[in-house]
Amino acid sequence: MTQTTSGTAGTAATTTVTVDTASDADRALKAKHRAIWASGDYPAVAREVVAPLGPILVEACSVRPQQHVLDVGAGTGNAAIAAAKAGARVTASDLTPELLAEGRRIAQNAGVDLEWRQGDAEALPFATAEFDTVLSSIGVMFAPHHQTAADEMLRVCRPGGTLGVLSWTPEGFIGQLFVTMKPYAPPPPPGASPPPLWGSEDHVRTLFGDRVTDVVTRTETLTVDRFATPEEFRDFFKTAYGPTIAVYGAIKDDPDQVAALDTDLVELARRFDTGTGATRLGWEYLVLTATRA
Repeated sequence: MTQTTSGTAGTAATTTVTVDTASDADRALKAKHRAIWASGDYPAVAREVVAPLGPILVEACSVRPQQHVLDVGAGTGNAAIAAAKAGARVTASDLTPELLAEGRRIAQNAGVDLEWRQGDAEALPFATAEFDTVLSSIGVMFAPHHQTAADEMLRVCRPGGTLGVLSWTPEGFIGQLFVTMKPYAPPPPPGASPPPLWGSEDHVRTLFGDRVTDVVTRTETLTVDRFATPEEFRDFFKTAYGPTIAVYGAIKDDPDQVAALDTDLVELARRFDTGTGATRLGWEYLVLTATRA
């Protein structure tokens, strides 16, 4: 957790103190999550498949010059870099330092300057009401304890500030990817919620509750034509996408299970394929913005 204390009398100084109250089980869970997202090549996924999503969320949040913006679960910075290009003062925070390192390189090549901070979405290392805009593009949805993560986003956003999340829907392609992988995966830890629930408007409204006003939502589809065949999609995700790599790792000693998951992922891609010739997939996502009460 993060606590903010006042300075000495007559000063306006503040001090942010981070107090580690996590249990051993929680620390182990977060270490596992870091390892999952550091495995494979998520930067390739961010660069070659989902790159448009960050700028979409930044536009939806009406990010403006000089605003102080926090990107939670920033990954390699698709949203954070877009916010910096819009002139905002940006902090990109993520649990996985390997992704932040790649983000720094991308930002440097893009000629934009922003702060990169390792941080847990469920215990953000920032002061209360520190940011004008707090956003997350397919990032915070992967924090296991949804209410805790939502509470932290709300805590660090100033009253009157903007909250914005972009998340895969349960019914869409990535939501169904997790449904497809579930029978092969180890059981989730106690209290963890499925990531695609962040793509349900009712769920996010419940998480934020009456602490926000002016909620605006829309559901859209990202067209993915990166893969020539369903098999190419499967093979790419087997080697690049951390959650898929983790599931295959859990069944690697069972060839029948591996073969069955291979088949199921191809069938999933075929079910969502709207192309003629080359594979063309529609990946549905929810965009929700709100004002901090």
